[in-house]
Amino acid sequence: METIKPLLRKKTWFILSILILFSLFFFFFFTNPSPETPLNPKTHQPIFVESKLHISPPKPDSTTPKLAYLISGSSGDLQSIKRALKALYHPANHYVLHLDLESPPEERLQLVEFVNHEPVFQQVGNVRLMGRSNLVTYRGPTMVTNTLHAAAILLKECGDWDWFINLSASDYPLVTQDDLLHTFSTVPRDLNFIEHTSDIGWKEHQRARPVIIDPGLYSLKKSDVFWVSQKRRVPSAYKLFTGSAWMMLSRPFIEYCLWGWDNLPRIVLMYYANFLSSPEGYFHTVICNAEEFKNTTVNHDLHFISWDNPPKQHPHFLTIDDYERMVESRAPFARKFGADKELLDKIDLELLGREPDGFVTSDWSDRSNANKTIGERIVRNATELKPGPGAERIKALIGGMLSDKDFHIKHCI
Repeated sequence: METIKPLLRKKTWFILSILILFSLFFFFFFTNPSPETPLNPKTHQPIFVESKLHISPPKPDSTTPKLAYLISGSSGDLQSIKRALKALYHPANHYVLHLDLESPPEERLQLVEFVNHEPVFQQVGNVRLMGRSNLVTYRGPTMVTNTLHAAAILLKECGDWDWFINLSASDYPLVTQDDLLHTFSTVPRDLNFIEHTSDIGWKEHQRARPVIIDPGLYSLKKSDVFWVSQKRRVPSAYKLFTGSAWMMLSRPFIEYCLWGWDNLPRIVLMYYANFLSSPEGYFHTVICNAEEFKNTTVNHDLHFISWDNPPKQHPHFLTIDDYERMVESRAPFARKFGADKELLDKIDLELLGREPDGFVTSDWSDRSNANKTIGERIVRNATELKPGPGAERIKALIGGMLSDKDFHIKHCI
C-alpha cells in the first residue's frame, strides 16, 4: 500500500496538469478574436463585416454631375408632369415618372404614350416610368416607400448619377438644368441638401406619439390614414428629426438607405410606418443618426415655398404676385403650383427660355442645323452647358451656405 499511494498521487497530478493545459488552450482560443475578426486598434473592439462594406465613392467635383429625378403625381396630374418633365429635361440626367393608383388607367396609358412618342426620350433613353403604380397616401409612409422604389429603379437601371431629387407634379424649376449642372459641378458630391431639425416641438405630441395606420399598405383604394387610440413613447434608440419632404440626396446616402448594412434605415422605416407625415421625418432621422452621413447635411430643401405664419398643413398655391420673391429666393425649385398658367408661362419665358410645349433652349436642343439628326445633336452637344443668370443665383445661394463660418457645426442639430 505504501508504494501504491505515491503512484496514485503522480497519476492524479498528471491528469490535473493535462486538464489545466486544455482549459488554458480553450480559454485563449475562444476569447481572442480570430484573424477574420480583428480588433480596432483605437477602440480594441472587434471590427465586424459591416465596416468592410463600402459605398460608391463620389466622382471628382470638377466633372459635370448627373442628376436623377423622381417626378410623381396622382389623379389629374398628367399635364403637370408632362410640362415639368420638359422643363427639367436634360440628356445627361435620368428621370423616373410615377402616377399613383388613384390615377385612372387612361391617364397612366397617356403618360406611357407621351414618353414613347417623344423622339428625344427615345433617342437618349433616360426617361422611365415606374411599371407598377403604387398607392400613395397623403401624410402616410407610402410616400416614403414610393420614393425608395424610384431610387431603387434609378440605381438598378440608370447607371451613373450623383444626386437624387424628389419632386411632385406641383413643383417647377426656376433655373435651367444647364444652370444647375454648371453650379453643382464644383459642389462636393457627398453633400445632402435636406432641411432638418431635432426641435420637433408640437410634432412630438401630434405626430410622434400618436399611432396611425396607412391603408395604402394593404388596400387598392385610397383613403385617409386612421388613428389608433393608444399613444407611444418617443424613441430612445435614436433621435428624431423633422423637416421638408423635398430634398436632394447624394448617391452614397441613397445606397445606404436601400442597402442599410447596419440595419438603421430598416429599423427607422418600421418606426415611421405608423408616423403621421413620415416623409417629413424618415430621411432626416436616418441621415442624422448615421455616423457616416450626419456631417454631410446642408440645411436647405432648395425650394421656394410660401407658408402661412405659423405654417399650416399646406403651403399657399403660388400666384403671379409671388414671382419676384421666388426669383429673389435664389432657389432652383418652387412649389406649390396650381392652375395659374400665367405664372408658369412667365417662368418659362423669363427664367427658362422654354418654348411653349418644348424643351428649355440649350446647345443639345438647338434645331437650327437641319442636316443633323436629333441623336447627332444630342451626342455632340449634351456636355456643352450654357449657364445663364440662374447659375449666378444658385451659386450665391449654395456658396453662402457652404461658406458660413458655422457650417461645419450646424449639421443635425
